[in-house]
Amino acid sequence: MYRILQQQLQAQIGTLLKEKYEIEIANLVVELPPKIEFGEMALPVAFELAKRLKKPPRAIAQELQPLLAEIPGVASVEIAGAGYLNVKLDRAATAKRIAADEHATVGGAGFRLVEHTSINPNKAAHVGHLRNAILGDSFARMLKADEYKPGYETGVQNYIDNTGVQVADIVVAITHLEGMKLDDVHAWMTELIETNTRLDYACWDLYANVSQWYDADPTQSVARKQLRLDTLHQIEAGDNETAEIADLIATGVLRRHLETMERLAIEYDFLPRESEILHLKFWEAARQLMVSKGVLYEEAEGKNKGCWVMRRAGVELAAGEVDEDAKILIRSNGTVTYVGKDIAYHLWKFGLLGKDFGYAKFREYPAHTCWISTMHGEDPHPSYGHADAIYNVIDSRQDDPQTQVKEALRALGYVAESERYTHLNYAFVGLTARTAEELGYKLSDEDKAKNFIEVSGRKGFGVKADDLIDRMIGAAKTEVDTRHPELDEVERAEIADAIGVGALRYFLLRFTRNTIIAFDYQDALAFDGETGPYAQYAAVRAANIFRKAGVSAEEAIAAVASLDLASMLEGEEGTSVWEVWLSVSRVSQVLEQAIATAEPAMLARYAFVLAQQFNNFYHRHHILNETDAARKTLLLATAAVARRELLRVLGWLGIKVPSAM
Repeated sequence: MYRILQQQLQAQIGTLLKEKYEIEIANLVVELPPKIEFGEMALPVAFELAKRLKKPPRAIAQELQPLLAEIPGVASVEIAGAGYLNVKLDRAATAKRIAADEHATVGGAGFRLVEHTSINPNKAAHVGHLRNAILGDSFARMLKADEYKPGYETGVQNYIDNTGVQVADIVVAITHLEGMKLDDVHAWMTELIETNTRLDYACWDLYANVSQWYDADPTQSVARKQLRLDTLHQIEAGDNETAEIADLIATGVLRRHLETMERLAIEYDFLPRESEILHLKFWEAARQLMVSKGVLYEEAEGKNKGCWVMRRAGVELAAGEVDEDAKILIRSNGTVTYVGKDIAYHLWKFGLLGKDFGYAKFREYPAHTCWISTMHGEDPHPSYGHADAIYNVIDSRQDDPQTQVKEALRALGYVAESERYTHLNYAFVGLTARTAEELGYKLSDEDKAKNFIEVSGRKGFGVKADDLIDRMIGAAKTEVDTRHPELDEVERAEIADAIGVGALRYFLLRFTRNTIIAFDYQDALAFDGETGPYAQYAAVRAANIFRKAGVSAEEAIAAVASLDLASMLEGEEGTSVWEVWLSVSRVSQVLEQAIATAEPAMLARYAFVLAQQFNNFYHRHHILNETDAARKTLLLATAAVARRELLRVLGWLGIKVPSAM
């Protein structure tokens, strides 16, 4: 609702400026005042006009003041300071529009493709992978259509690097350290299933072992690294036993990853694999295009002699000067770099490659199918290579490669596509010393003094995602069992699952993307402060009010239409109630800002503010004991709209609200 009024105000001001001053301002700023007594909106437009009109800001504000006061929904406009225009809304009329669920439209035309998770299928997922997946899943929820918004047509994909060096490492571990052949691998995987042992967990230890084995004997280091490279080439080539072993392991680990993510309510539409990018000749098509347009060229001199390279953005060279900093896409030995394959992949994403994957059904979710890339595929099938905008959730260490992909698009002439390519980068996740010790890791005094302990899958140091989820749910279950022994076991388990998963998701979302996170069990599960359980508890508390009052939240909201709110929302007590309505009215505005900045942390913070404001309201106003019938109706409606919007925001964060806390 706030966004609607903001848009109306901006449109009216735009019309006034054009008619009165023959001036247009592209982005008219409408701010939220720091204090409610200043009003609900503040306009600095007079300051923007002062230089153009050569008038004092306050004089301009005085000219605009009476015209703005005529806008429907505006109660009054006051001039503050040197020329700020403070707008006060008609509280009663606005509250009734909020109760009627009137809000700005969020969404539009065009297909949005969100890529996230993209874990190497060589071992179990860890806490760092969860930050990626939860960020991407929440952002996709923000974009998608739902009961609140038309949203955007959105596809979610998870890129599977099943022919990369990490998969080669696990194959080396299995075939050389463990001495297995193809039949042995089949038998081993069957044994793991029969003994209820997780393949991704078994690979976790093997990966750590082989990573150390490469350099364990200096006299064998070169030979072992060559073995790794040979294994990688066999996997890339396909149609051999090594490649078949790699496919068995990678596919098995991928299935485990999807099971892990489904525990967090994370689902995918499409799983494009690097094996198909290689075998369907995506890179060859991209290479021809880049060469034909002069973007890719073979370097004849300097340190990159014999390599095929592309120039970085903004580089200018003198005649005859060799570009030593050019980005290598094809090494002198003929192998294609990660960036080269990624350029081809993103040309496909935008529908610019002239090729497509084959598609096969891979996993059935309750409401849709997850497809995987193949060489030939099934009919009928969807296609995801036609994006109008792309969002890639990839950690900050990949900033340079992502920049080079965008530069390749721009250099090829796809400038608009390059601008619609967003890298949702994020910093890594470590552990607090307290949590690392709880996991059983022995820390030195130096480690204990650090702000965070960095995890490393290569060293086998870290917390597996499923272990973390189990621990979060287990801790929540202990608390739920203590608080609610009267509930049956199934309901207590469901409540614990919602709290544990909600705590984990909120903790990894509350920090802005480029903030390094030190994960801590106890902080994440706290019922006080900026946490998932705190926000969940506010929603549960509101639901308890309706249960005790004997009315539904929907009935409470509907009853507002019959109230005379003009006097009820004035004065100190009325203003404290109005502040809740004003906060909940900003859902569309905050969602739009979070989408525009690709920052789910804005929504997480907003959820906390809503919960905090509701709790303050709850403690100040004794709803169930209120004797004035009209006022009680208003208080119940206030609790209902607060809960309604809190549920929506938590839903976009992927957080369920349990039946009890």
